[in-house]
Amino acid sequence: MNDESQNTMGSPTPEELREQVERTRDELGQTVEALAGKADVKAQAKEKAAAVKEQAASASAQIREKTAEATRLVKDKAPEPLWEKAEQGAKAARDNRTPLLAGGALLIAFLLIRRGRKRNR
Repeated sequence: MNDESQNTMGSPTPEELREQVERTRDELGQTVEALAGKADVKAQAKEKAAAVKEQAASASAQIREKTAEATRLVKDKAPEPLWEKAEQGAKAARDNRTPLLAGGALLIAFLLIRRGRKRNR
């Protein structure tokens, strides 16, 4: 006990003890709240995920803008026969999606298996 909470006899009164207990409870409550905030991993993860999502959206928007600009530049500089061939290739890919989808699925499966093996090492 400190000097402020003691009366002239050296022992605190019941009222002083109650006040001291109340102050201690308040301090303890604040400490518990602070520790709970630090230990709330789920909330911290959500905050971090939101920040990363915002960064990704910003980066995605920048990439879209740069891609659109690059496309305009290429269209301006590329000869017309080249664009005709590119359009034919795109049409052929759209008409024959099954082999492209199968190839993409195989690539994804390969990458997932490879990643799983690296984790097991």
